[in-house]
Amino acid sequence: MRLLFRILIRLGILKNDLDYHLIRASMVIIFLFFGYSKWFSYEAQGLIPLISHGPLIFWLYPVFGIRGAGRFLGSSEWLFCVLLFSGFWNKKLGVLGAIGACFAFISTITIIPFLPDAWAKSAGGFPAMTDMVAFLMKDIGLLAMSVYLLRQDLIRALRSTTTSVPLAAAHVQQTASVVPHSY
Repeated sequence: MRLLFRILIRLGILKNDLDYHLIRASMVIIFLFFGYSKWFSYEAQGLIPLISHGPLIFWLYPVFGIRGAGRFLGSSEWLFCVLLFSGFWNKKLGVLGAIGACFAFISTITIIPFLPDAWAKSAGGFPAMTDMVAFLMKDIGLLAMSVYLLRQDLIRALRSTTTSVPLAAAHVQQTASVVPHSY
């Protein structure tokens, strides 16, 4: 066991923020690829049973139509992707991306109770999932990852604004006392 621990430590598993950066990179990749697929007809058709039973997203079809709903979702996912990616450098943009990700996954998780034939009758029903429910269940983990990023980015954004203001004020005060005024 000690050998395993030493190997993991050498691989950098304990480096600061490794988990944070891996989760952010994973979320960026997920939104990039999922957003891309929404632009194609095969995905738009595959989403019909999900969107039409989603209590938070059912309105997409009457407003945008089938292809338009897919494009709307794809554009939204790409926006979240860009905001999450920007969060590597700008924590405030990361907060916005994480909020968008949370909303996206809450929207998909809430489909589960309303999805007809969600539980495999041939296996006795609940908790035996059908493919559609199994596909949506991953969003519970992705929501947890989004909440983690939201919390981390919010902490870091608040820390940078609350510490930078007093430091900047102290720097201005120090500079003003050293540099004589010239009129």
